[in-house]
Amino acid sequence: MTFASTAEKRAYTQELFIRLASRYEQVNRVISLGRMNAWRRAAADQAQLPPGGRVLDVAAGTGGLGRALARRWPGAQVVGVDLVPQMIAAGRAQDSDQAIRWAGGDALRLPFPDCTFDAVVNGFMLRNVVDVGATLAEQTRVVRPGGRVVCLEMTWPRNRLFRPFYSLYFSGLVPLIGWLLTGYRDAYIYLSRSVRAFRSPEKLADTMRRVGLEQVRYRLLMMGTVTLHVGTRGEQCG
Repeated sequence: MTFASTAEKRAYTQELFIRLASRYEQVNRVISLGRMNAWRRAAADQAQLPPGGRVLDVAAGTGGLGRALARRWPGAQVVGVDLVPQMIAAGRAQDSDQAIRWAGGDALRLPFPDCTFDAVVNGFMLRNVVDVGATLAEQTRVVRPGGRVVCLEMTWPRNRLFRPFYSLYFSGLVPLIGWLLTGYRDAYIYLSRSVRAFRSPEKLADTMRRVGLEQVRYRLLMMGTVTLHVGTRGEQCG
């Protein structure tokens, strides 16, 4: 799917997540074949928080990754920021333990001072922003020196034998599943196309380095369909 401008993409994705908020977690579990929480646990583990540390989940959605962080790092302060009020409302409703402190905000202009957090994480959001580099630069800005930025993202698989089966599932079955569960088939057509069009793991790693992150590395999960990137802020604050 192509957009005439960055404003058009921003408006489309915001409206998309407004529509999906009430069924977001349910659909995620189904289309990930039950692996979503395992991927979130892997991302949470990479945050490497100190005792009583602070971690920010950017574009937190309904808080699935934030809750994984709270379970992995008891005593940590988990902050979830999202642009869509309906997502935050759904997240608060699911956050029975009040493990997450919620805030409204734009990933391109995070409402926090420099060097506020011991780690920043994002899950399946970079494909949806209008400027990946600027988004990662903001996450780097708000993490302390030595803190990590952790990115969990979907990836088009490299294996040529597996790729046709993945394409059939993701381009054919996923929109059907999405339509059956939410009534919005177009949202899951967009999902498939956005994954196919997104930058490779190597290029995303290069972007992370360009915004100032060091020791950038990644690993492929689920037969190369999900990638977990980690980078560390090296420069001092101020």
